[in-house]
Amino acid sequence: MRENMDWLSQLLGIITVTGELEIRCAYGAPWRISYGQSAEREIPFHVVLSGTATLESHGELSSQQLGPGDIVLLPHGSAHVLHDGSGAAPSPAHVRETANFVISENSGSGEQLDMLCGRFIVEAPHDRIIGQYLPRTLLVRSKESGAYANTASAIDQLTSLVHLMRLESQESKLGGFAMLNALSSALFTLTLRVASESSQAPTGLLALAGHPRLFPAMSAMLQEPAKQWTLPMLAQLCNMSRTTFMRHFETVLGRSATDLLADIRMSIAANALRNPSLGTEAVAELVGYQSIAAFRRIFTQRTGNTPGEWRRNARQVA
Repeated sequence: MRENMDWLSQLLGIITVTGELEIRCAYGAPWRISYGQSAEREIPFHVVLSGTATLESHGELSSQQLGPGDIVLLPHGSAHVLHDGSGAAPSPAHVRETANFVISENSGSGEQLDMLCGRFIVEAPHDRIIGQYLPRTLLVRSKESGAYANTASAIDQLTSLVHLMRLESQESKLGGFAMLNALSSALFTLTLRVASESSQAPTGLLALAGHPRLFPAMSAMLQEPAKQWTLPMLAQLCNMSRTTFMRHFETVLGRSATDLLADIRMSIAANALRNPSLGTEAVAELVGYQSIAAFRRIFTQRTGNTPGEWRRNARQVA
């Protein structure tokens, strides 16, 4: 991995995320869409192009109001409902297929909604990092009051990306399906960038990335995952005592530094095990384990498969 690479590039160099645009919703109020719990390793997303929507997500105490340009991800794949907020019975919707995507429409005469809906697919076992360290609902707004200069710039970039997605989804263009999926994958990265630079970054990995005192520890683990890190070493990077570091790190991330380091290492190991020229002992050494027994134990705990089982399964999929 290149030196001095930013943390998000480091993270996305480890995990594999692809995007798929599934449907474009063109509704007039009243309307309502319900989604059940997503399949394993799938993250639903919604992009409001115009109009407004109310989001109610399982496990969240309050609803969220979405406006033009707002983007919402549900990293845990939570069941959720989107509606116009009127409480009226929704107008029946029908589906119209185009060459590259599907349009869902209704005959509602109220406020008009234009929204893109899709999903991100995270390869195993990288879904553990996404699911464990991102919030249940990740909402990025097209306009953030009091945004920092960097955040405002990233929001402008995100707005431009959404505009391009709108253009690609207006009609059946040559290569449109491939373009929309490529833009959806870029949407994942840019959404995380905006969220991490926001002044209101949620608790978890994004909040940790934006924490000036704790970030050096996170960056170091991503940059040198095989190094024999100890809590005192990480605490020293943050100019904190071991006890203070542990307390603040767990408060911001929701998990311990050793948990994060282990998950980073196991994701790297899973990628390396796909290489038939690398034995299990070499992979263990690659991610900082001198004991192959300890590596096997932790890998099995984190992925549900032994390294050998993982290698065989990956070979069958390929």
